[in-house]
Amino acid sequence: MSAMDDSLKIDLDKIVRERAGKRARWIPRFVTRWLERFIHQDFINSYLVEGREGVDFCEGVIEFLGVTLTVEGLENLPADARPMTFVSNHPLGAIDGVTLGGVIGRRYGGRVKYLVNDLLMNLKGLAPLCIGINKFGGQARNFPKQVAEAFASDNHIIMFPAGLCSRLIDGQIHDVPWSKAFVAKSVQSQRDIVPVHFIGENSARFYRIAQWCKRLHLKFNFAMLTLPDEMYRSQGRHYTVRFGRPIPYQTFDSSRTPAEWALWVEEEAYRL
Repeated sequence: MSAMDDSLKIDLDKIVRERAGKRARWIPRFVTRWLERFIHQDFINSYLVEGREGVDFCEGVIEFLGVTLTVEGLENLPADARPMTFVSNHPLGAIDGVTLGGVIGRRYGGRVKYLVNDLLMNLKGLAPLCIGINKFGGQARNFPKQVAEAFASDNHIIMFPAGLCSRLIDGQIHDVPWSKAFVAKSVQSQRDIVPVHFIGENSARFYRIAQWCKRLHLKFNFAMLTLPDEMYRSQGRHYTVRFGRPIPYQTFDSSRTPAEWALWVEEEAYRL
């Protein structure tokens, strides 16, 4: 295998140690070996070495996993639309993201960007579509500038305003309340907002772990560690994604607060 192929792979041990900094020496190698098996690193790398990038990378993930899709509402997306903000619920944590990147990116000739956790920048095939945001540490100072540049570009923006995967809430799989930021930034940049409803769910184990994290008031999101395994388990499944009509940015006036408008858009998405 060539050095180029190796550079496309995920090296979890390296990622963990780089982010741990001086504390890396206290992390036993057997711990990262276990994590590598748990996230199915070899399985993921067997796809990454194909070298697909951008929208093609997203579409390739769906093919690789044997996932099938029903996409509804494409007729609601004008082919010549100026840059818009796509906001979706976040039930899965991986497949929903790459699906939206593939569908929207194909619709608009690759003019699409995600605002994502900077950890995803380690996926070199996905990185061209990402604006990596590190909300912690020194890099967090660049957060406002990065977001402003994203919304000022001619790319369509994909956001998951909940910021987390959906949780089991009152017996239903549902997002935590959506952040209001997408409303303010879309109005400021004169972007219409497209509500999206992705229909799917993770395993019962994921929701149990998330619930225990909440009950124990744990700061670290342990449920997030299971997301690669959830993606692995999604092989052969079928999902549905529904696009609503673009909501003109002028809709979001002073009759409601940005938080109230965010809740309204969230409800519109779940009604699709």
